[in-house]
Amino acid sequence: MKKTTETATAASDTAELLYAVTPEQIAEAIKAAGCSVTTLEHNGVGHLHSASQGVGFQVLWGNAGAAAGQFIDFTMSCPLRVQGGVLPQGLIAEWHRNKRFARIVEHGEMISMEMDVLVVGGVSQAYLNMTVQLWTQMMGQFFLHLRNFTAQEPAAAPAAQAAAVEEATPA
Repeated sequence: MKKTTETATAASDTAELLYAVTPEQIAEAIKAAGCSVTTLEHNGVGHLHSASQGVGFQVLWGNAGAAAGQFIDFTMSCPLRVQGGVLPQGLIAEWHRNKRFARIVEHGEMISMEMDVLVVGGVSQAYLNMTVQLWTQMMGQFFLHLRNFTAQEPAAAPAAQAAAVEEATPA
């Protein structure tokens, strides 16, 4: 009898899983994390813009799901412009050594903190909510990392040790 109860519970949990997400579902997860969100439409697809820690981020859609307007993965992205065009040596490597959920990508005078989210295989709405909360926490930790980073080179000037970045405006 216990096996039957466990199977029934597992079946009901599976019925509630999301195998693809819509912009509306992700917008709800962003709101659940305490952030406002703006939905813009471009070529029939909703694009999401929000902010955490006073800095904007966006949701970039990945692979399309089976139904129109659904996606099986997405990326949360926070693009920043590097003032002066040069980050202190080791700043990105130190971040990657200590953090595992969000990566930093360098594009010339721009850097972007990004976090991929996969829903293929099935996830719950609670998983999406917690993923967005994790993202907002990672943003806060990254900004602290930028402020507090000290280059390991003893000859580095104090002004060169702090990374100066500003929010990039979406194109």
